Amino acid sequence: MRILCAVDGSEYSQWGVQALEALAGREPEEVTLLHVVDPSALQAGRGRNPTAEKRALTAMEKAGGILLREAERSARVALGQAATGPRTTFHRTLAHGPLAQTIVRQARRVKADLILIGSRGLSDIRGFLLGSISRQVASIARCSVFVVKQPIPQLRRITLAVDDSKHSRAAARFFRSHLLPDSATTTILSSAERPVTDLAVRYLSKGQVAELERPVLERAMKLVTALRGEFLKEGFAVETDVQMDHVVDTIVKQIGTTHADLLVIGSRDLTKSERLHLGSVSESLLRHAPCSVLIVRGTRG
Repeated sequence: MRILCAVDGSEYSQWGVQALEALAGREPEEVTLLHVVDPSALQAGRGRNPTAEKRALTAMEKAGGILLREAERSARVALGQAATGPRTTFHRTLAHGPLAQTIVRQARRVKADLILIGSRGLSDIRGFLLGSISRQVASIARCSVFVVKQPIPQLRRITLAVDDSKHSRAAARFFRSHLLPDSATTTILSSAERPVTDLAVRYLSKGQVAELERPVLERAMKLVTALRGEFLKEGFAVETDVQMDHVVDTIVKQIGTTHADLLVIGSRDLTKSERLHLGSVSESLLRHAPCSVLIVRGTRG
């Protein structure tokens, strides 16, 4: 597993580095710590002063180097490798360019399987209006993205939201193979949309509605039962939950009820135009879920 962890010195990016502790049971092969300097921020004001801008850029690069060294020390502690021989290879990278695009470009360069990035979460009002860096990264990255919304030194309860698609099955395999701790309990949740509208329900009997819903529920139950068997076969604790309602509302409510530390969802690879914005269940859950979110994308097999 190759992980790229973006750091900017904020409390939120520190959560991202510290989240490596929750993944320590499956020690990554490589961790690249990335700090991005965006020179365009220096050119935003009026009355450009090239000399002052150059001095400021040099200072930003120096601060970035210090930040990366501190982040590596924290990452080694999080992975329990501070006092032992290094089992994970660490790289420090200082890059220049627009933040989200540069993070994704560097992830491709190092062939990262996962981007780890902190987020202000539900309190990010500015990000809600303008699109936070974490959501921009999630919308254009071709690999999986782990958005950390709060400190998570340990993964105890996880919600894996699935539908009857290859992307959900790939997400389950990826998470089970690379990230799931032995001590965690995973709830496999399938929330199926009702096959009839609320308006149509007014003109149908309960029996007619039930007849239409039955095959949808049966498919969902068959899916979660099959996935449950795969988790149990590998010795993981697992629960299942099948509901029929609005998908996003159901998942968000379930996370709040179970106090999940992490929501895992699969997402298909996006076309070039789609990468401009998620515009999907993934985007809605990333925005509204009260816990950290792992969007699994780009897995093979």
